[in-house]
Amino acid sequence: MQLCHGRSGVSAVFDDPNLVSCAGLVPVMRLAADAGLHDLVAEHVRLPGEQGANPHLKIPALVAGMVAGADSIDDMDLLRHGGMETVFGGLRAPSTLGIFLRKFTFGHVRQLDAVASRLLVNLTAMAPIITVPDQVVFVDVDDTVKPTYGYAKQGAGYGYSKVKGLNAILATISTPGSAPLIAAARLRRGASNSARGAPRLVADALTTTARCGVSGMVIVRMDSAYYNHQVVAAAHRAGAHVSITARMDAAVTRAIAGIAEDAWTGIKYPQAIFDDDEQRWISDAEVAEVPYTAFKSKGTKAATGRLIVRRVKRLNPAATTGQDTLFDVWRHHAVFTTSPLGMLQAEASHRRHAIVEQVIADLKGGPLAHLPSGKFNANAAWLVCATIAFNLTRTAGALASRFHAKATTATIRAHLISVPARIARSARKLILHLPRDWPWEAAWTDLHNATSRPPPQPATT
Repeated sequence: MQLCHGRSGVSAVFDDPNLVSCAGLVPVMRLAADAGLHDLVAEHVRLPGEQGANPHLKIPALVAGMVAGADSIDDMDLLRHGGMETVFGGLRAPSTLGIFLRKFTFGHVRQLDAVASRLLVNLTAMAPIITVPDQVVFVDVDDTVKPTYGYAKQGAGYGYSKVKGLNAILATISTPGSAPLIAAARLRRGASNSARGAPRLVADALTTTARCGVSGMVIVRMDSAYYNHQVVAAAHRAGAHVSITARMDAAVTRAIAGIAEDAWTGIKYPQAIFDDDEQRWISDAEVAEVPYTAFKSKGTKAATGRLIVRRVKRLNPAATTGQDTLFDVWRHHAVFTTSPLGMLQAEASHRRHAIVEQVIADLKGGPLAHLPSGKFNANAAWLVCATIAFNLTRTAGALASRFHAKATTATIRAHLISVPARIARSARKLILHLPRDWPWEAAWTDLHNATSRPPPQPATT
């Protein structure tokens, strides 16, 4: 590929008032309106003072900017170019949106959480974003540290990762046939323990999951940072099963030692896994299970289930070529589960808990590239807006095509959102003229047509 003209043969002028760079926002924000975003914000979010006025316009503006690729408050200016004011109303300057975010308190963030939860419920009624909800559904919980710099960030600190930043915990909903959605999210101080606030988050996520029409078995998957009786009890109270990596404490070690040698079943991973501790690829392992009661010291709060143990041979890096080991040494990985899935199925499904890491990476490649404010609650509100934008983008992808239903939000943004268009008028209607031969024209058209139909009546409570 090369230019058709020399340096003097091309010039550029920013002077067209009828161009927009993100025409995909038209069907996406229509989808948001049909799902009740503006009405939900007006009903649930109430900030005091003039600077907190009109949240039903400012929250959707923040969400629209994130859908279009904004990852900072200044980036919200991308909503105010060319013909955007012809297509959209209620646009606000970045400074106005920044002042609005700084008005948030913890209670206002929780109000915004209520909006995010109800919006997700409405979206699931409008698009097939949770497939086969009457079968197994997974709720995955994990947290991440978003690095921050300087001394002006409230709540920043050093946590388990030894990186200064703020800690965000997320819960996602997924099925074997559908991409994950974010059911709940919280921002915490950087020095927070991973399990801090996890029981409440799990309870909220499972409540949202049930309201999304899920009627089948729900399994909450977590790593060992959440291995405590309060988290397990929160899942059980909501009628869900757990699949949680067990810490290798004395009780778990004794249970593993009691497994008979002939109880181990060899498995071969469909794809090799890289072991960070051993710095090698693992392709074979053995699995066994044993009945187990976790948290016996908690009395009535103990949980009865199974330990599913995977063991992998530990290689001796000092061994020379051709020299066999005298006996095998194993590394064990235990999972405590209360689900009725078979041993091999339960072990394989728990390894797919890593799907939540993809969501975290997706967010960090988009709105969570920055936590833009020095105020903690402003950043907490920013996180909730990012989850709303994520779920909206995911729903738009599901309405566009089967490919985009499972694509990352960055791919959906490149294919369907960041599409330039020229605005024309005819018979009191706006016509968007998009690029000819756009590779994803069919998907964009399907999305536009799907959001142009009269929507079902969304819930507002």
